[in-house]
Amino acid sequence: MRKAAKERDSLALSALRMAVAAVKYREIEGVTRKEIPSGGALPDEAILKVIVTMVKQRREAIELYVKGNRPELAAKEEAEIAVLERYLPKALSATEIEALVREAIAETAAKAPSDMGRVMKALMPKVAGRADGKVVNEAVRRLLAG
Repeated sequence: MRKAAKERDSLALSALRMAVAAVKYREIEGVTRKEIPSGGALPDEAILKVIVTMVKQRREAIELYVKGNRPELAAKEEAEIAVLERYLPKALSATEIEALVREAIAETAAKAPSDMGRVMKALMPKVAGRADGKVVNEAVRRLLAG
């Protein structure tokens, strides 16, 4: 945030402030639910989950802005995604996702599309924060059907 403030990068500063606020909100929510101790910080996995959620929200907003013929707002959201993605682990490629899906199918001995739940349960912790759930779901469905 300091770097963005010094460079007067208002877009990055805004996106980072929103991310910090979302993490703080999640921490408060965790304390009230007694998931984390009072004054405790969120674990790194939970912080990544918050940022992934923010990116996902922005992608959904982009779709709506494009449908509503508001390209300037869609461009702003895309720029915010670029800022937030700097703090996420490198995304998995389609071939890496497919390899992990095949591995999970072998692990769970899945044979039919009805085994999709078991495969997803085994797979999601491995791809958390590095792949969109929809993309993973489609890959599992395609490989179990074929």
